[in-house]
Amino acid sequence: MTPLGSVRRRRLTGLLTLAALLAVAVVASIAIGTRSLSPATVLDSLHTALTCPGGPFECPAESVADEIVRGLRLPRTALALVCGIALGMTGALIQGYTRNPLSDAGLLGLNAGAAFLAALGMYLFGLTAPEQYIWFAFLGALLAGLVVFGAAAIGGGKASPLSLVLAGAAVTVFLQAMTNAVVTLDVSALDTYRFWVVGTVAGRDAEVFWQVLPFLGLGLVMAVAAAPGLNLLSLGDDVARGLGVNVGRSRAVGLAAVVLLCGAATAAIGPVAFLGLVAPHIARFFTGPDYRWLIPYSGLFGALLLTAADVAGRVVARPDELQVGVMLAVIGAPFFIAFVRRRKLVSL
Repeated sequence: MTPLGSVRRRRLTGLLTLAALLAVAVVASIAIGTRSLSPATVLDSLHTALTCPGGPFECPAESVADEIVRGLRLPRTALALVCGIALGMTGALIQGYTRNPLSDAGLLGLNAGAAFLAALGMYLFGLTAPEQYIWFAFLGALLAGLVVFGAAAIGGGKASPLSLVLAGAAVTVFLQAMTNAVVTLDVSALDTYRFWVVGTVAGRDAEVFWQVLPFLGLGLVMAVAAAPGLNLLSLGDDVARGLGVNVGRSRAVGLAAVVLLCGAATAAIGPVAFLGLVAPHIARFFTGPDYRWLIPYSGLFGALLLTAADVAGRVVARPDELQVGVMLAVIGAPFFIAFVRRRKLVSL
């Protein structure tokens, strides 16, 4: 077998291994909680739910275990999966387009935009349920992305990596100040906001999952489509243009994918630290700089990390639980520091 074929085979094997680990994490997420269930019970309930004509979330429960699995843990796990994939892919895309290995969803002002409009909706309209303020958060991320990309393109007519970073930093600082002003005006808004901003998949029902799924699906397709162009953009704009790439269009497609993926995921579960930063670096260690492989690897690693952190949060604080945002920060910070110290980071 040629070296190229060997690399491709190793990458495919890695994807299958990741998918298997993710399947184990899904079973653990559904089985572990205040009331733990056996893997056999979980698999039986999942089989019944997935073959139900009305859909997995609408299938009538025949036992207490079915009610726990289908009504509570299955929607929560499904949301963790799709949001983990979205945030992992977002991190890979942002690091590629900004050519900054320390980039994540917060760098371009998307998290700050989602937080500001979510807090504003809570304050002005008294929104308390996730399915209510999720649209404000998504709109905030979308508007923040448009402002950042527009500001970065002023003058030169194109959004360069440096201008994106600078515009994102400026917008983030401004929106964070506005958010702080809003949440200090009303105690009830502050109470709702602080549970969202910490980052959690708890308390989200199937309605939240279905609301964000179309945006996440479209963003995923656009992210995969942007991968070949991003490989060439990593060589520099001039080289990519000389190889026939429409630099502006390629960057616009990728950044639109970032807004859709990050906006929908952040709106659903809140700003989650470290996931978009760590997942691409772990993936890059296995795939190298090829974004055709890096993006799907980052998505699977993101889903695995988010699901595993959610399970760990239920275990360490029983009978209560720690939010997934807290667990990712606790686990992700020392892990990333150790990763850097061992010099395992592959350059962009």
